[in-house]
Amino acid sequence: MSGPAEGPDGLLRCPWRPVTPEYVAYHDEEWGRPVRDDHGLYERLCLEAFQSGLSWLTILRKREAFRAAFAGFDPEKVAAFGDGDVVRLLDDAAIVRNRAKIEATIANARAALDLPNGLAATLWRYADPDAPAPVTTEDVPAATPASKAMAKELKKHGFRFVGPTTAYALMEACGLVDDHLAACHRRGAYR
Repeated sequence: MSGPAEGPDGLLRCPWRPVTPEYVAYHDEEWGRPVRDDHGLYERLCLEAFQSGLSWLTILRKREAFRAAFAGFDPEKVAAFGDGDVVRLLDDAAIVRNRAKIEATIANARAALDLPNGLAATLWRYADPDAPAPVTTEDVPAATPASKAMAKELKKHGFRFVGPTTAYALMEACGLVDDHLAACHRRGAYR
């Protein structure tokens, strides 16, 4: 299915599969809502990186464990993590135990703190609030020129796990673009 789907409450939504309470709540309450603070954007950036190669549902279900393991995604606290923390995180079965992603999360905290104008100002320069409304999921790109430029800039500043596809997923999740389908009941809700 690529067009909007009717949810259990009769509302049309983007056709994410599988339809679970976690997905419905995330879709309706968070996905596409503008996130304009460094802390919130850092958390979403980390979660998008951990999601790479996995289902988003896996990340949603482990989100609270990630928050506990990574000091609430406070960039200053995570930037201070050392080798002992990496070992602790690799032993934490409640999160995704991938050394490269754990080390990227720590490196990204340090990189975020070093950005001259902060993470929010850096990312929001790539926002496209006037992108056309997709009618079906086939109209939603995996990456755009803006996400490619964002990924390139972040990498230049030392960020890891931020390719153009991950950057675009972050843009969608944090409201830099509105990729709710045209008929979705959340389209334009956050403007």
